[in-house]
Amino acid sequence: MELPFDSLYRHGFARVAVAVPHLRVADPDYNAAETLTLARDAAREGAVLTVFPELGLSSYSADDLFHQDALQAGVDAALQRIVAASRDIDTVLIVGAPLRISQRLFNCAVVIDRGRIAGAVPKSYLPNYREYYEKRQFAAAREALEKTVTIAGQPVPFGSDLLFEAPNLAGFTFAIEVCEDAWVPLPPAGFAALAGATVLVNLSASNVVIGKADYRRELCASHSARYISAYLYSAAGHGESTTDLAWDGQSLIYENGTKLAEGARFADSGRMVTADVDLNRLAADRMRMTSFGDNVADLHDRVERFRRIQLELPVPPDPVPLRRVVERFPYVPADPATRNERCEEVHHIQVEGLSTRLKAAGLEKVVIGVSGGLDSTQALIVCAKAMDRLGLPRSNILAYTMPGFATSDRTLHDARRLMESIGVTAHEIDIRPSATQMLRDLGHPAADGAKQYDVTYENVQAGERTSHLFRLANMHGAIVIGTGDLSELALGWCTYGVGDHMSHYSVNASVPKTLIRYLIAWEVETSQLGAAPNEALTSILDTEISPELVPSDAGSSVPGQSSEATIGPYELQDFHLYYTLRFGYLPSRIAYLAQHAWGDVSAGRWPDLIPENKRNAYDLADIKSWLAVFLRRFFQTSQFKRSAIPNAPKVGSGGSLSPRGDWRAPSDSVARVWLDELERNVPG
Repeated sequence: MELPFDSLYRHGFARVAVAVPHLRVADPDYNAAETLTLARDAAREGAVLTVFPELGLSSYSADDLFHQDALQAGVDAALQRIVAASRDIDTVLIVGAPLRISQRLFNCAVVIDRGRIAGAVPKSYLPNYREYYEKRQFAAAREALEKTVTIAGQPVPFGSDLLFEAPNLAGFTFAIEVCEDAWVPLPPAGFAALAGATVLVNLSASNVVIGKADYRRELCASHSARYISAYLYSAAGHGESTTDLAWDGQSLIYENGTKLAEGARFADSGRMVTADVDLNRLAADRMRMTSFGDNVADLHDRVERFRRIQLELPVPPDPVPLRRVVERFPYVPADPATRNERCEEVHHIQVEGLSTRLKAAGLEKVVIGVSGGLDSTQALIVCAKAMDRLGLPRSNILAYTMPGFATSDRTLHDARRLMESIGVTAHEIDIRPSATQMLRDLGHPAADGAKQYDVTYENVQAGERTSHLFRLANMHGAIVIGTGDLSELALGWCTYGVGDHMSHYSVNASVPKTLIRYLIAWEVETSQLGAAPNEALTSILDTEISPELVPSDAGSSVPGQSSEATIGPYELQDFHLYYTLRFGYLPSRIAYLAQHAWGDVSAGRWPDLIPENKRNAYDLADIKSWLAVFLRRFFQTSQFKRSAIPNAPKVGSGGSLSPRGDWRAPSDSVARVWLDELERNVPG
């Protein structure tokens, strides 16, 4: 069955639910009814898996009532009721129940799948300290004598060594632990994750005391991060006995260290939270983390003990819209506080990288070209702060603005006042005479005034600028600082060799264009260089991005070139870059995520620095078109440039394109498989 494009299940997501029903102590029939109500709610929400608390059918706080035959008979009847009702409920249920097996009582998680019990997992570690006395009532999983038992008239796999695999939903394998199992030094979930479980489930009771809710959050976050998994946690809540303890009913869903959902605590009625787990992202992270695989190999004897239960999940055939937040700017946090922290960290990494390079080379001067655009501005700021850090005068920065045939008055003016306000040694070299001479030497018609603005015309100017900078560095005992950014390298939007592609050290090479814009805005807001440059910096932020290599029409205030008109909007291409470089997703999945993030200008979070009149939306047809441009340029036409880029500091987990680090690729590949997948699987 092929799912519709606008279903999250087609693109490697799965909706899961954590439910905390209202219950009554030792009233299994009532508790079953409350459980079924929330299970039906979860099914209507499109969740394929719903988790309930520890001993939710009997209540956790039943104490010695667990040894009463009447209570056990009530639990058995309630379990049969749920199994029968589940035939018409399209979600897999995991409920907590005491089960008598071979004259022992086990605290179990029971997996119920549309009329059958797929498995039962007994608790491994029974707390018997402070307020807990579980060994008084229950046996531990290690005491089980049988691997298959009869529950509700069905033969059921039984044990703490069960993995539940969904053949109809790639990457969805879940494993279960019960409350205290998560608190021990080597939790069962860790071994299950090594065996392939991507969704870890914890049925808990866990009474509440001061600070415990935060501890549970930290525990779930750390487990999900360490095991590169989703972690679902459901705790007992309202209705448990408060003879000596209180209960808050905390419900949590984490994924790889990040909280996706948390339910209200201390609610006086049943409630449920859902979240859309990114199975593809978990798979990508596990595949790339080679030490995860090494750990699997080292613990092979323990991992291979798991029994694998095949369980088809009730995946809805109709569209299920993604509810997960997908940030428009994956390199730039929307939250101002987080964004400021990110900008400060990137700034320090860039400055540290350049400072270390200068000290290692025994040099005290740098040469940099300043165009009045975003990239050279950020590079110049890094140079200034590096000089400050090294205790050297900013006059050791030899900055050159080099107007050419298409340099606008605005960018030239901004470059001049920026250099002056920062206090560098500023120079201006008009490259038009030398560029004209080269065009004449080449026999190019533009040397005689013809309007032949081809790639040769453009690259002659770019080459003249870089050639000047390298020879100036030779003359002054300095190094050339590169200004090009990650986005330009990804798209091949740079002049190879003796052009803006080359330098002695490149401070921006792993910083995308969208982040550079925010770095400059942050530097203005925090006056990193003092107040003097802020007017020029603000003007630069408002300038259209253009290489300014082709003249505009006479009298026109619009640049003769627009980078984004040729290679696509940077905000969208940076989105495509992040998910291609960081995770290697299918193009159709990237398009789906982009549609979710960019399809509606009024949806989701925007960074506060983007005014409403500059907030853009892109429909699926636009996304598909620009993604095709990205794929062709990234995979087929630009790798030879990336194979020869200068040293540059990596700034983020979003990746870099250094051939010595994050990205090694052949220069002769073709983009056919990516473009074909995009064309086949993305409508429009």
